[in-house]
Amino acid sequence: MNMTFRWFGEKDDSISLEQIRQIPGVTGVVGALYDVPVGDVWPMDKIIALKDSVEKAGLKLEVIESVNVHEDIKLGLSSRDKYIENYRQSIINLGKAGVKVICYNFMPVFDWLRNNLAYPLLDGSNALCYDHDIVKDIDPVKLVEDTAKSSNGFTLPGWEPERLSELKDTFEKYKNVNEDKLFDNLEYFLENIISACEEADVKMAIHPDDPPWPLFGLPRIVTDRKNLERLVNLVDSPYNGLTLCSGSLGANPDNNIPDLIRNFGKMGRIHFGHVRNLKFFGERKFHESSHLSLDGSFDMFEIMKAYHDIGFKGYIRPDHGRMIWAEKARPGYGLYDRALGVTYLNGLWEAIGKMTSGGE
Repeated sequence: MNMTFRWFGEKDDSISLEQIRQIPGVTGVVGALYDVPVGDVWPMDKIIALKDSVEKAGLKLEVIESVNVHEDIKLGLSSRDKYIENYRQSIINLGKAGVKVICYNFMPVFDWLRNNLAYPLLDGSNALCYDHDIVKDIDPVKLVEDTAKSSNGFTLPGWEPERLSELKDTFEKYKNVNEDKLFDNLEYFLENIISACEEADVKMAIHPDDPPWPLFGLPRIVTDRKNLERLVNLVDSPYNGLTLCSGSLGANPDNNIPDLIRNFGKMGRIHFGHVRNLKFFGERKFHESSHLSLDGSFDMFEIMKAYHDIGFKGYIRPDHGRMIWAEKARPGYGLYDRALGVTYLNGLWEAIGKMTSGGE
């Protein structure tokens, strides 16, 4: 297992690489180029500049999250081929820089979605929260506006203003896109990029839909075991893999996360793991919690044991943390609670290793 930490760059993160370097057990950064418009080729010089800054801090840059997929590709428009060709070139450029995994998603319009970015918890901290009773009745345009106002001045991943500026027009385009059509468009995308992945030795790791059910009439397909199996079979290649996010898939209690890890891990299709906890307070209602099992609804020991049981050699990062100790940062992506999460997950990993080796 390689423990990593997401970082949004020198210009748009409250956290420095030096701080990340001091978190015990963290060996790498999960990064991206946030100033390249979606659909454009990632320039080699910018990739190398990012890589150099990370390596100077004593860390590795082997995972990218994300190279966003242009909406025309998801919609299956005639213009998609030029964007797919650009994506292929970005994969090749990233491979030349030593990147091993690209995390991406195929969620229409929205990336992850919450209705409250600072839900107050009993201990005085706050966290991301989702309440379907609120979300189902909210105007999507208002949701975008409210999310921007609650972001503490940071751009949120998947909520880039330029991408959501034509929201009403984009919704109109999706009227004729159902689940099967979205799967067809994903298959077309994968069929046309996998050869570039094989050439560059870069594995694609699709992120589950967050939350894993349809929203505002938009289809979502990376939601459960059946659809994950359908997805990995679209293109039967080890380069077509998963980001196994415990929080995204686990938002549906029917998804047994340890079982999913063992199933797809034994297939060699899990290239990246997002490990986080959340607390249910009703059907399709949850808030993020600390990574500690006791604070949420997931058994984090069993999740980490599943990774250990499959001999996982890929990348893991702690996911959304609470905002604690008066920190002001990008919602879900502060330093302190995620650093605590790293320590907790590494402690579990060490203990599981010693238990399974007879205490050696």
